[in-house]
Amino acid sequence: MPSTASAGPAGISPRPEAQRRVLAVLVSSQILSGAGLAAGITVGALLAQDMLGSTDLAGLPSALFTAGSAVAAVAVGRISQARGRRPGLTAGYLTGAVGSAGVIAAAVADNPVLLFIALFVYGAGTATNLQARYAGADLAAPDHRARAVSTVLVATTLGGVVGPNLAAPTGTFADNLGIPALAGPFLLAGAAYALAALVLAVWLRPDPLLLARSLDLQQRTENTATQAVPTRRPGLMTGALTMILTQLIMVAIMTMTPVHMHDHGHGTAASGLVIAVHVGAMYLPSPLTGWLVDRYGRRTVAAASGLTLLAAGIIAAVAPADSVALLALALALLGVGWNFGLVSGTAMITDAVPLATRAKTQGLVDLSIAIAGATGGLSSGFVVSAAGYPVLALTGGILALAVLPAIAATASSRRAAPHSP
Repeated sequence: MPSTASAGPAGISPRPEAQRRVLAVLVSSQILSGAGLAAGITVGALLAQDMLGSTDLAGLPSALFTAGSAVAAVAVGRISQARGRRPGLTAGYLTGAVGSAGVIAAAVADNPVLLFIALFVYGAGTATNLQARYAGADLAAPDHRARAVSTVLVATTLGGVVGPNLAAPTGTFADNLGIPALAGPFLLAGAAYALAALVLAVWLRPDPLLLARSLDLQQRTENTATQAVPTRRPGLMTGALTMILTQLIMVAIMTMTPVHMHDHGHGTAASGLVIAVHVGAMYLPSPLTGWLVDRYGRRTVAAASGLTLLAAGIIAAVAPADSVALLALALALLGVGWNFGLVSGTAMITDAVPLATRAKTQGLVDLSIAIAGATGGLSSGFVVSAAGYPVLALTGGILALAVLPAIAATASSRRAAPHSP
């Protein structure tokens, strides 16, 4: 049977009024945190380059964001497991705000060591922004879990679009305060993360994970047929593998596309357009993806993720270097494939793991996703240097097909366990 916290009439949350409130609060916090996430990333590499006077370590901020995100994913998951989503997510965003303040202090003091430490701490905001999607699914009925996840994800888009566009105004504001202009977006990031934490701390009540556990315990107590402690169901490894592969492939191809374009004479406006299309495709399809996952099944959309990433890799590999349109199409498919994988994988994880260990397991899965992203980013440069961008793109596309046998194995496991949800 499905988790009791999600039981009730088909497609209906056991506490619809609480679920609506939870989603409204999460959407508000995601809009804020999206601005903090995007604003900081926009100038992180430029700030490091300016302070060091060299481009040699300009890529380090991205690696530090990822490393900090990986550590924070586990921490937020453990806090959520022990005390609920509200303290877990609030602590994560507050940590991101502290990191933002540290970046500003480092810029004022012109201290690169402090900058790198602060950027690592700042990465907690990235992890928390991603982990919030799980909170949207805690109280959702199984038939609406993917749509709840997608609602939280798509909210990040607004902040993600607004944040980079405020880089120049916040730079001017910082300059007026006597702070280096490049640190200006971190003023926005710090305020955005702090406000997101405040929204969650004050209004994320009832706590969705704690309420789901309470409902689960209540029904198992009332129904002697379900008093046994729920066990893990098939789908955990498939969901994790789907998200890990899509993250690795997406980051690898995305990272090297601007470099590939620059090497063939395109300016920053062209590469910026391609990346903007890609980021939009990562988040904007979320409502449609959620409906597809709930309507046609997790495994179907996960398989579609692999096929979409394959198409993205093939198009990127064969696209003429002077064709911005084809590269934009490839990166759009790359974003859609990532979105398919993240939403379907998140739903599989939520379905498979019992409430007693759900948040902790989700944190560990997101740790793996962060490591995959770092691996994709770091290895992509070596592959392009050794074999070229087309080889990287095609290899990524083919690698995406590895999710298909995992999906087939999960389907076989479910057939062998007819009482699984």
